Amino acid sequence: MAVTDEAIEKIKGMIVSGALRPGDRLPKESELAADLGLSRNSLREAVRALSLIRILDVRQGDGTYVTSLDPQLLLEAMSFVVDFHRDDTVLEFLAVRRILEPAATAMAAGRIGERELDTLAAQLDALGGNPSVEELVSCDLEFHRSIVQASGNSVLCSLLDGLSGPTTRARIWRGLTQQDAVSRTLHEHRAILAALRDGDAEAARSWATVHIASVEQWLRSTL
Repeated sequence: MAVTDEAIEKIKGMIVSGALRPGDRLPKESELAADLGLSRNSLREAVRALSLIRILDVRQGDGTYVTSLDPQLLLEAMSFVVDFHRDDTVLEFLAVRRILEPAATAMAAGRIGERELDTLAAQLDALGGNPSVEELVSCDLEFHRSIVQASGNSVLCSLLDGLSGPTTRARIWRGLTQQDAVSRTLHEHRAILAALRDGDAEAARSWATVHIASVEQWLRSTL
């Protein structure tokens, strides 16, 4: 194991064991290096690596702290990584989204409130019948994010938020090249919304699956 990897594992062990908790300040560099049997250079590299993935927060002039370890914060690193996807792997991201998002939509059916549903309906109405592709994509992202948040599962919400980036390009190109994409998307959104308003989890799941699968099917035919 590389020295830096060993340092990362030791700091991780302290957090997992509870020796360091969310919000705790790490001991001084010299003290922590001595306690862990590490060189200060390897410890410094480990801290730098863990700060990049939001495990640690280095505050200049103040010290290094364990972050909140909130799922949304930790999964930001995943969002950064998936932005480097290749065009031929976007289908794999869509497939994962097709598995997770319908489940989140079904969960939301029993939890989403009337005010949230009215807000979603107003957003769809504001688009009109002939929005630009950019307006449609922006609304689509916000529509699904709001529904997934209503599922009440912060980890699921963060995962799907991270997966939305790679699919944005597919949505845009679909809107530019497929004539009925706008009307179909609006129709599917309204069907999902109606199912949520009825509290029908299975209908909400089915329409969410149809909605994502239609993008996936179109993209598959273009590759």
